[in-house]
Amino acid sequence: MQRSGMVVGTHLRALQLPWGPSTAFGGPPPRTGEDLLKRVALAAVAGAHGVKGELRLKLFSESTESLARHETLYVGGVERRLLAIRDAGKVAVARFEGVDDRSAAEALRGSLVEVDRSALPPLEEGEYYHADLIGLAVLLDSGEAVGAVVAVENFGAGDVLEIERSDGSRFMVPLTVDAVPEWDSKRLVVSRDFADI
Repeated sequence: MQRSGMVVGTHLRALQLPWGPSTAFGGPPPRTGEDLLKRVALAAVAGAHGVKGELRLKLFSESTESLARHETLYVGGVERRLLAIRDAGKVAVARFEGVDDRSAAEALRGSLVEVDRSALPPLEEGEYYHADLIGLAVLLDSGEAVGAVVAVENFGAGDVLEIERSDGSRFMVPLTVDAVPEWDSKRLVVSRDFADI
């Protein structure tokens, strides 16, 4: 299940797990005080648009609605009021308070547009945000520590976790019940059969 306007990029996504809440997943990790302090990226600044300080944004969502619902956002780590946003084909074009000319807009190129985790809509049972998985410690089903989740990708057939070992090497695992039999807010367990050992 995917909600209209929810972010679908690598930073944030709300998904319904196909195997339901009766498995070891038991739904999303509980929100803790630390989770609520996180910021979640909704877009990235691709560059300036015109000469009046408008920004071209690469959205991590289906539509501009994911940004428009927030009065203030963090752009490059600075809290700014969103003045306007519109769809412009493959990108969105936005105006933020305090970004008044092309030079100011260009200075923000590559910056993330973020929102406080606590401002996101509540999740339904069995849903999760990609941001909830990033940074989780990864263990094999035998209990051996492997590394941490560094990215969540989706190439069309479902979410895939990118896991970095302590030596810096990486491998990918599909987010399925066979490959990832359980996870919670602190760790994720990967079946040895799916670990690139």
